[in-house]
Amino acid sequence: MKNGKEYKYILLDLDGTLTDSMEGITKSIRYALKHFDIEVCDLNDLRKFVGPPLKESFMHFYHFTETQAEEGIRKYRERFADKGIYENTVYEGVETLLQQLNEAGKQVMLATGKPTYYAEKILNYFHLDAYFKFVGGSGLDGSLSHKDEVIRHVLESNDIRDLNRVVMIGDRENDITGAKRTGIDSIGVLYGYGDREELTSAGADRIVTSVEELSRVLL
Repeated sequence: MKNGKEYKYILLDLDGTLTDSMEGITKSIRYALKHFDIEVCDLNDLRKFVGPPLKESFMHFYHFTETQAEEGIRKYRERFADKGIYENTVYEGVETLLQQLNEAGKQVMLATGKPTYYAEKILNYFHLDAYFKFVGGSGLDGSLSHKDEVIRHVLESNDIRDLNRVVMIGDRENDITGAKRTGIDSIGVLYGYGDREELTSAGADRIVTSVEELSRVLL
């Protein structure tokens, strides 16, 4: 809660917020980079790819052209679609939190930069899909690639107009800036892939260190 507000609409990021997906994402990025004769030994060097749009990350971190970045995404998906997607674990306490939110009458929705197609497969795989009223993500064609676009899509698709009762929860800067651009509150989580400096600089309304603390804030 912020200033005593009670949130009804809970928008959640996926990677780094609900699941620890670093292994599958970074191994798939390494696979894609190898196509361009770029060798990466330490997967921790690719943590920065978890969260932000892949196309922009390829262009920013490896100075790819737009065409190269799009080819990089195609190579990434070659590995991710069948293998990387399942190199993933649900953070401890997340399913209990989702269950409690539902029991409290909250409307729980996913707002992820990951393509909806993959996000739905992940939720189904971990048997979390029943907890979500709506799954919002990007398109495989590159549409809705920015978090503010995904959030607007979620809000509009569910006819949510009282923005004071909406909160976006995520672990990276783009989750927080996406919330600010759409006029909703945000909570940054520190158990994912972003740090306190990143979330504070982005303007998070609140920062929590654990799933348990997040539960106390929301319930």
